[in-house]
Amino acid sequence: MSGAPFTSYFFEDLSLGMRETIMKTVMADDVVGFATLSGDHNPIHLSDHFARKTRFGGRIAHGLYTASLISAVLGMRLPGPGAVYLSQTLHFRGPVRIGDVVIVSVEVAELTPEGRRCRLACECIVDGKVVLDGEALVMVPPRRSLGATKGAPATS
Repeated sequence: MSGAPFTSYFFEDLSLGMRETIMKTVMADDVVGFATLSGDHNPIHLSDHFARKTRFGGRIAHGLYTASLISAVLGMRLPGPGAVYLSQTLHFRGPVRIGDVVIVSVEVAELTPEGRRCRLACECIVDGKVVLDGEALVMVPPRRSLGATKGAPATS
C-alpha cells in the first residue's frame, strides 16, 4: 500500500464526502498468508490445478482478504487510529485475482454526533469494475481524548 504511515481524524474533523483511497496489488504471498491466518485453505485460493477447473479459471483471493483492505483504510487513513469498527456490510460483486490492483475507497456518508458514529461507503475496484462494496459503521474518538492535531500524519 502507498502513502504516509497513517492519518488520524477526530469526530469533529470529519465531514460528509471526505474520501480516502489506497491501491494494493494482490500477491500470491498475500493469499497464502491470509489462508494461514484465517484457516481457509480452500483450493480455489491455493491450488492452480484445482482453480483452473472452476468458473474463475484460476486462483482468486479470499473475499474477506479483499474486505480486510477496507479495514486498512478505516484503521490507518479515514478515520484512522482510534476508530473502532462496529459493523460492516459486504457485497461481493466479482473475483479478485493474484496480480490484480485493487483500488479501495471509503467515503464519509453519515455522521451521528450521539455516540460519535460515522457511516462510510466502501468500495473495491479492479480494472474499473466494482468487485466489492458495502458500508462500515465506526465509532470515532473525540478530539479531547487523544490530544493530536487534526489530520496529522504520523511522524517518527
